[in-house]
Amino acid sequence: MPAAKSQTNIDWISNLRIIALYAVIILHSTSPLLMDYGKVPAADWWAADFLNALVRFAVPVFVMITGALLLHREYEIGDFLKKRLTRVVIPFLFWSLVYIWYSWYIEEITFGPNIWLDVKQVLHLLKNGSSYHLWYVYMLIGLYFFIPVIGKFVRNASEKEILYFLIVWFGVMAITQPYLNRFNPAVDMHYFAGYAGYLVLGHYLAFKDFNVKHLRLWMTLLFIFSVVLITVGSFLIIQYPKYPGTMFYEPVNPAVLMLSASIFIVVKLSVPKVSPLIIRMRDFAGKYNYGIYLGHALVLYFLDDPFGISFKLCTPLVSIPLTALICFLLSLLLIWLINKLPFLGKWISG
Repeated sequence: MPAAKSQTNIDWISNLRIIALYAVIILHSTSPLLMDYGKVPAADWWAADFLNALVRFAVPVFVMITGALLLHREYEIGDFLKKRLTRVVIPFLFWSLVYIWYSWYIEEITFGPNIWLDVKQVLHLLKNGSSYHLWYVYMLIGLYFFIPVIGKFVRNASEKEILYFLIVWFGVMAITQPYLNRFNPAVDMHYFAGYAGYLVLGHYLAFKDFNVKHLRLWMTLLFIFSVVLITVGSFLIIQYPKYPGTMFYEPVNPAVLMLSASIFIVVKLSVPKVSPLIIRMRDFAGKYNYGIYLGHALVLYFLDDPFGISFKLCTPLVSIPLTALICFLLSLLLIWLINKLPFLGKWISG
């Protein structure tokens, strides 16, 4: 890969990574409102639904960035797993224990005189996730085991073969959705509909030289269409209890796929002229991206209680992005401070 193209990839992917990180914080800031459908003012719920749809690309784009950065490289499997898992697992374990402490602090869990029962409780929480957002790390660890194999496939496959993989992946994803699964044949293809497809899609879109007139405009329109589809679809599906209310929010979903692919391409094709200061700020935050993801939920908890900073501040269209921005900045500060701790800081901060 030419050096110039590599640098370009680094620049726009750095932009995309920060966008996705801010998006995931907005996503989690909308959750309290969305879960109270019918109990909160309709206008507030619709605002949260719209913002949620607008940023649903966050996790898929994280996975696509992983595919864009890793699949084109050759690895010795042992070295790859040791390097990647060390970087991911150690901060993850630290933050898992922090969230176990927080659950104890707010009295969601208790510890008694029986140490063995306490140890079992902690191990159970570590096994299943001690906070709602940590599911992403479990998923990422699973993907890391497959990246050396998937990477070898995409490096040796023709474009036609990669497109075949992506078309089958999309088709299986579609027919395994609620309602559409009635058209699913008896052939079991569920294993083909997971997050691994986003790895391959990210690699393909990152290195594909598109020669389509007005592509950025078309992708912007697709993004807008996807936002409307997810927003309206989420409202409609709630009216039918036999279908999961989060159907349109699920990351492995055709609507979210269109949303994620479109913003991926739009950011790739966009080269904004910004000052060197903005670039330095972006790169500084980017160094702590993983740690911010791990720690932002804790910051959101404390912003809400005791400080009352949440969607309740004012109209959700303003308060949710504002809360997310405050959370982003405070999480960055927190991770930077942890990173400065002697001996363990760089290992546990993320």
